[in-house]
Amino acid sequence: MSGGAGQIKAERTRFRASPEDRLLTPDMAEILERLAREDRGLADPTTIAPAEGRALAEATNRRWNRDLPAIRQSWDFTLDVPHSRSLNCRLITPSETASGLIVFVHGGGWAFCSMDTHEYAARLLALSADAHVLTFDYRLAPEHPFPTGLNDCVAVFQAVLSGQGHFAGINRPLALAGDSAGANLALATMLSQNENGAALPDCGLLFYGVYNDDFCSPSYRDCENGPGLTRAKMMRYWDFYTPDRAQRDNPLVSPFKADDRALAALPPLFINAAAIDPLRSDSEMLAERLVALGRRDIYRLHGGVVHGFMQMGSVLAEARSAAEEAAKAFREFTGTEETT
Repeated sequence: MSGGAGQIKAERTRFRASPEDRLLTPDMAEILERLAREDRGLADPTTIAPAEGRALAEATNRRWNRDLPAIRQSWDFTLDVPHSRSLNCRLITPSETASGLIVFVHGGGWAFCSMDTHEYAARLLALSADAHVLTFDYRLAPEHPFPTGLNDCVAVFQAVLSGQGHFAGINRPLALAGDSAGANLALATMLSQNENGAALPDCGLLFYGVYNDDFCSPSYRDCENGPGLTRAKMMRYWDFYTPDRAQRDNPLVSPFKADDRALAALPPLFINAAAIDPLRSDSEMLAERLVALGRRDIYRLHGGVVHGFMQMGSVLAEARSAAEEAAKAFREFTGTEETT
């Protein structure tokens, strides 16, 4: 596994993936061969009716959520939020000593997946950080395009901040986290909160996020046809979420387009990227902008793995190490480092 970790500093951190980074690890190659066998003959979920594609995504993602790691408890409930239906939520408590809360927004191109498809990843993060993790099902595109999903995320985060009801007794530190489109929504939630003068989390934990609509970036060229996520599939996701393409200049849709003042005001960020991913450049370029602003964030490139690797924690060591790195960043950012 290659790539650099640590505080973002231009003189010591390499952002751009090397040719070596873009070589599949043996475990990743084996997983992709398995997926090719298991998924032979299945439709691309983005090319069929949304409800059918969603059901297919739920079914194929079950393989990552068998033999879940043991936790103290998992509690499902519904949360009533303004201007929305009741949202299904799940609060994961890994241990009796758990402290702090990570609000985790699942990925899936703004259109697919759920708290069930990301259960293993959420538990892995909870156990690594020894923190409570909240996941939830926000409304999905294309039936609910921008800004509906974002509005749900903002409403859930504000409910957490209230410290009432389901969240009574859960103390800070507080993080907003997400993977892929979930990282987009987590970062957009922070930008929205700041824009409205509202409270921010103590930090953000972002995994291989989508932050811009530049389909000609280096990583889109490198990984146009996969393996895994492709440019064509990503373009369809964007069309689901923002059929009005003029909206893509809104920083709440494309966070990379936020101005320097808005980015500088964000809490410290952990930015994770997968080297073999059309979205890799989104993270690289965001990290480079943050460096130019003199911020002290953490950037981590995982070589040899594809988009979505955090869901593969049951079979992929890189997913487990990424969770540990995010947990370490959470503790460093919030002053709750483990002592030995």
